[in-house]
Amino acid sequence: MLKGKNILIGISGGIAAYKTPYLVRLFKLAGADVKVILTDSASQFVSPLTLATLSENPVPSSFIKEDEQGDISWNNHVALALWADLMVVAPATANTLSKMAHGQSDNLLLVTYLSAKCPVFIAPAMDLDMYKHKSTKDSLDKLATFGDAIIPAEEGLLASGLSGAGRMAEPEHIVAFIVKHLKGLQPLSGKRVIVTAGPTYEPIDPVRFIGNHSSGLMGYELADYAAKLGAEVVLVSGPTSLLVSDKTIKKFAVATAIEMNKVVLAHFETSDIFIGAAAVADYRPAQVYDQKIKKESLANPNIELIKNPDIIAGLGKIKKHQYLVGFALETQDVLDNGTKKLHAKNLDAIVLNSLEDPGAGFGHKTNKVQFLSHKNGLKSFPLKSKKAVAIDLWNEILKEL
Repeated sequence: MLKGKNILIGISGGIAAYKTPYLVRLFKLAGADVKVILTDSASQFVSPLTLATLSENPVPSSFIKEDEQGDISWNNHVALALWADLMVVAPATANTLSKMAHGQSDNLLLVTYLSAKCPVFIAPAMDLDMYKHKSTKDSLDKLATFGDAIIPAEEGLLASGLSGAGRMAEPEHIVAFIVKHLKGLQPLSGKRVIVTAGPTYEPIDPVRFIGNHSSGLMGYELADYAAKLGAEVVLVSGPTSLLVSDKTIKKFAVATAIEMNKVVLAHFETSDIFIGAAAVADYRPAQVYDQKIKKESLANPNIELIKNPDIIAGLGKIKKHQYLVGFALETQDVLDNGTKKLHAKNLDAIVLNSLEDPGAGFGHKTNKVQFLSHKNGLKSFPLKSKKAVAIDLWNEILKEL
């Protein structure tokens, strides 16, 4: 959610300013570009050099700046405000809150705040009686009416020696609050999404299994982008070495088709969207041996197969409000076979790809797909990275919804 964002941190003069280098560090680790503004008093609590080193940007604290030659110019607060994708004021002292609420502009932080067109997040910090005072509450209430997001102060030991509400939220809590807030603005906010990914392994004995070459990458990219769009994501993954990149994704690791079906059914009723990107084995051995089969024991071994549950077809029979997307990997007659599956399994849409297309299907970091739906017909895409394909597919799904 924060990767590539321009984040402007405004630091006012409270003891909690000592925590802000860690906040800068967390934003940088999340992939954001960070700039910092200090009030004059804030520089008494935290070193501008530390903040400049961590943010990799100059840290202004006044309206003017002077270079080594003595030439004077101004710190352009308008440019700073326009640069920012979001602004965070942390800590926000009672004095700064009051000035922000009443449009005062006697320092660089305040004039930049008044020029900001981006979302603003405010993390108040002060002693408990100041935090409880009606004037502080009025300031916070007024700022909320401006559309600013207030990050509640936390309880604990305060600089005064007292204990209670007034501590600035911990840096990791500030980051989590902002991420959650931004996700709430995304198109899939409040939606539950299930994605299946990877192969299934159907055991023959403790050593051998029936499987396929699916890496699971397509499903993982779909799950990752769904989380970026604000969804609550359940990823049901067959055996793969891949890791989820978004910690909010709930991953369930399974091995067989029956295990995958069980997990999917447990979450399907409360879901809104299901994407079956897993390469589920159609069949499994009728008998699973407890011990490894010795080649000497069977001259001409025959493995009897029985059908696995067709997970997505089963969901098509019980779906109510859910939007169902299937995948069809074909070697011939791609559109014809895909259209039949779309209708036979009661899907809303199906993603078609062919092993005949170089760079598509199993074992590649790229894919070439077609998106076929009842509502909008067929849309074809050129060969792209699976990450880019996931974005294309979600764009089509959002159009459908």
